[in-house]
Amino acid sequence: MQAAGAISTQSMPARRPVDGPTVWTGPDMREREAEWTYYLTPSDRAELEAARAAVQARGLAISEIRRADFPLPTLAPVLEGLRDEVVNGRGFVRLRGMPVEDRPIAESATMYWGLGAWFGSARSQNAKGHLLGHVYDLGGNSATDPHVRSYATSEEQNFHIDRSDMVALLCLRRAKSGGLSRLASSMAVHNVMLTRRPDLLERLYQPLPVDRRGEVPEGKAPFYEAPVFNEYGGRLPVLYSRSHIGSAQRFPEARRLTPADIEALDMLNALAADPALQLDMSFMPGDVQILHNHTILHARTAYEDWPEVERKRHLLRLWLSPPNGRPLPPVFAECYGTTTIGDRGGIICKDTRLHAPLVPA
Repeated sequence: MQAAGAISTQSMPARRPVDGPTVWTGPDMREREAEWTYYLTPSDRAELEAARAAVQARGLAISEIRRADFPLPTLAPVLEGLRDEVVNGRGFVRLRGMPVEDRPIAESATMYWGLGAWFGSARSQNAKGHLLGHVYDLGGNSATDPHVRSYATSEEQNFHIDRSDMVALLCLRRAKSGGLSRLASSMAVHNVMLTRRPDLLERLYQPLPVDRRGEVPEGKAPFYEAPVFNEYGGRLPVLYSRSHIGSAQRFPEARRLTPADIEALDMLNALAADPALQLDMSFMPGDVQILHNHTILHARTAYEDWPEVERKRHLLRLWLSPPNGRPLPPVFAECYGTTTIGDRGGIICKDTRLHAPLVPA
């Protein structure tokens, strides 16, 4: 007898494996580090410095800076090529050598924002309207308080995506230990599930409740429903945060997760964390990591920080909407606000005020 909520294998659609450069494994990528790492040259850094000095001389606030305000004559074509690789290729890139040490944070943040403008438009990362985010331990526990965001703690982060097309991180300072970045191709995870447990994979093509964690756009419910895998236009964009799916169960009106749903989510996370698929990446000051949320899952190990405030781990974050983004299905509007290419993603609530703070808050 079939369990309640189970999907009959006879009625399951014939799902197909994903192919192309978005499908990769960690061991293979470790052998190809030179392909996904770009080292900024002295000329690149000089262009960034010149553009930074020019916008600061004009008195522009960071949040006012647009691509046209930040000319990078020879670096810009390189960045546009890297952006295409993030959107249409392997889904991530690392730049090394941003000049961040021994300088005011306003200078580092301005250069980072200007570089990011060549990848896409910045989106609000929380209900406060932070266009420039700070990954920094402010204390708290996201497991016990649904309003605490895990990036503002030192705790481990499970694999997830952010609510934007792209997410970028700039390392200002490293932790005393830990804080390792972890990536996995969600397309590779999909293919393994298709081979091993197509019945569980099918659960992830069905809508699941997702908690907004207290950041509720005006007129919206405190949670929404969306599949993890969303087949659309020949692509398979992903919406996934296990903690947000799990905490949606606090709402009585949310659909209860079935044992099969939980098993499918467990398998997804276990595969993403499998050394056969996962890629670990450590950050050095001046490193910029940019990844595509539609094809990449990311996580972080827990970390031990320095006791001195001036040495604490500190990363700057951007959520970006690129001008060459892929079409997305209507369900993404629940998470992104709209599906308009180049102008989607982020968190906007009733009293959100967009700005780019220079200190963690």
